[in-house]
Amino acid sequence: MACDLWLVPLVDVLCHSPDNPFAEEIAAYDKALTEAGLPPVPVYNYMPGLSGDVAPVAGFDYDALHFLRRAHLLQLCGLEVTPVDELGGDYEQLLEMFEPTAQQSHLVWHYDHAGAYVPVDFAAPLGNEELMEGGGPLGSAHGLLRELESVAPALGIDPANPPPAPQPPARPTELEEPAAPVVYGDSPFARERHVWLGLHAAATRSLAQGSMIIFS
Repeated sequence: MACDLWLVPLVDVLCHSPDNPFAEEIAAYDKALTEAGLPPVPVYNYMPGLSGDVAPVAGFDYDALHFLRRAHLLQLCGLEVTPVDELGGDYEQLLEMFEPTAQQSHLVWHYDHAGAYVPVDFAAPLGNEELMEGGGPLGSAHGLLRELESVAPALGIDPANPPPAPQPPARPTELEEPAAPVVYGDSPFARERHVWLGLHAAATRSLAQGSMIIFS
């Protein structure tokens, strides 16, 4: 199944519009952030070159996303990061055995098909009843970027000089359709690297542009 990542510019022309399609989600995120003693989702003044247009930034399939999450969880738990051909029950077992650790990870503790990362720095994903019944835990783009940089060397990536990110999807993909075909390359962590590059592009642009990352 396909997973698309989108960037939502947090500019006033979008966020303060009565037609803002993300108004309810941002209100829920503000509530969770306030409950945690954090500032609300930031909204920036419009500037030339930055619009309220929502745009895709990356796309991959869910299995590949779980491969990357598995690698990061192995590292977090002090275990050897090894490649696998198929996930099987391996990833589910890791989540069950190390659930408290997984819940502290912005990369791992996130719904596949919904939820968001916002450009606010906090240590662990936030989750209250409203969030968990809707889009799931709220992640920090800062925290996501830190975790990506942490797991990068295990995947053969220099986080200070990563390869170019893959092209974003040419069109929105439906949940049940496969992701666009990918030529992964010869690395034993080729699938993990592909997702890493897409998430890294999303996280860096989120922080540079003041955007929210959403899954669809």
